[in-house]
Amino acid sequence: MEKTTLGPQTYLYPKPAFLIGASVNGKPNFMTAACCGLASTNPPMVSVGLRPGSHTYKGVKENRVFSLNVPSRGLVKETDHCGIVSGATEDKTVSCRFTVFYGQLKDVPLIKECPLNLECSVLHELSLGSHILLIGRIEETHVSEDCLTDGKPDVCKIEPIVYCGGAEKAYHAIGDMLAQAFSIGMEIGK
Repeated sequence: MEKTTLGPQTYLYPKPAFLIGASVNGKPNFMTAACCGLASTNPPMVSVGLRPGSHTYKGVKENRVFSLNVPSRGLVKETDHCGIVSGATEDKTVSCRFTVFYGQLKDVPLIKECPLNLECSVLHELSLGSHILLIGRIEETHVSEDCLTDGKPDVCKIEPIVYCGGAEKAYHAIGDMLAQAFSIGMEIGK
């Protein structure tokens, strides 16, 4: 298979479409972020890349905490809206009709309509150019009860959406299961 070089690009797939929450001047605000991922499992940590001029980053800087909310496929319109409009000009909790709740961390707004929510405290910040990389320690996890199977989050019930840039610039749903992890690879070499 022939390859074409494109230079340094961010075409890593899939990119999660998360809604990052922070209190800004005492008001909840949410923005869409795709520069996110797991950073550590023990202790549990996430990485989140935010533009330093964003309204949400202002709240993260102010309170040193944030939420990572995982929207389901039914929230694709709201997820896109939160990436288009700034919280400095619009109350997105009202326009998107989000039900905001708070967990154990003070000043961490969470979205009830999202099936999975993480409360995070900021441990590290690193300026990387266009974005500030936040490393957040997961302090609490909230999961909608109807998205659990045997007491654990079930991706098929959560129905998270992902953003795919490049030619398409579109949101996708998670697809079919291909194989059991930590099992299918054992077939190699047999």
